[in-house]
Amino acid sequence: MCKDHEKIKVLFLCTGNSCRSQIAEGWARHLKSDVIEAYSAGVEPGQLNTRAVKIMAEVGIDISGHRSKHVDELIGIDFDYVVTVCDHARDTCPVFEGQAKRIHKLFTDPSFMDASEEEIMAAFRKLREDMKAFVDTLPESLIP
Repeated sequence: MCKDHEKIKVLFLCTGNSCRSQIAEGWARHLKSDVIEAYSAGVEPGQLNTRAVKIMAEVGIDISGHRSKHVDELIGIDFDYVVTVCDHARDTCPVFEGQAKRIHKLFTDPSFMDASEEEIMAAFRKLREDMKAFVDTLPESLIP
């Protein structure tokens, strides 16, 4: 598991740190806080997505106190893993000092769907469940 029984530090990184990375951080804190110290950030942060807050609240996870952060705010944290959850973040991910391993796991952002509110919320719920399934595999799936 972790060296010296310390939690591994995982950064979930996306473009805006408004939806996908926030959901991943919420799940990791909820499901894996015994082994993972979770963070999230964006390469071009925006605002916390209210739909992301709503769908997480539906499963009892409160991310309403989160805020979108620029990845530069986390300089100095020695991450074990940086998980990019969108292609733009993967392509523009800064280099982290230390031994951080980069992992890419693409999740589609439903924020920009051109659909009814009901369809958009269904896509957000699917994203929530897909991210939960991914986080459930951590940290084992990160370690080669």
